[in-house]
Amino acid sequence: MTREEKATVIEDLTAQLAENATIYLADISGLDAGTTSDLRRACFKANIKLSVVKNTLLAKAMEASEKEFGELPEVLKGNTSLMFSEVGNGPAKLIKAFRKKSEKPLLKGAFVEEAIYIGDENLDTLVSIKSKEEMIGEIIGLLQSPAKNVISGLKSGGGKLAGILKTLSER
Repeated sequence: MTREEKATVIEDLTAQLAENATIYLADISGLDAGTTSDLRRACFKANIKLSVVKNTLLAKAMEASEKEFGELPEVLKGNTSLMFSEVGNGPAKLIKAFRKKSEKPLLKGAFVEEAIYIGDENLDTLVSIKSKEEMIGEIIGLLQSPAKNVISGLKSGGGKLAGILKTLSER
């Protein structure tokens, strides 16, 4: 690979890092061709972009990026695969589901909405992260709940009151 090609790859990686708020680093080494193909298919279905990158080029792209990746460049050892997603917990759910059939991919680290997670032990934490849309839905549900209770109480109470008044007027 020539210097110009490396510079182009670093620029492309820097642009991808800037565009995505959810970045996972995984180790998929040791997977055979069929399993790797299954993983790529699963990523495609889940709208996750998977690519294998050279560690040195990714480290330079992280340096060039405006984001603060903290300790993530330190985990760039061995084979590294990048996973980009629009949903914060999407790649974590995919990795966990894929691990039911295989022992890999292993999570090296993740950058989710400016929070940094290092190590495979954080996989369960990342799976439980709620997306922005899920959080907004929960908040709206909580806000609507008391209003619904008041309205239903007034409706049922109004029916009882009207029934009592009608009975009294008939007597």
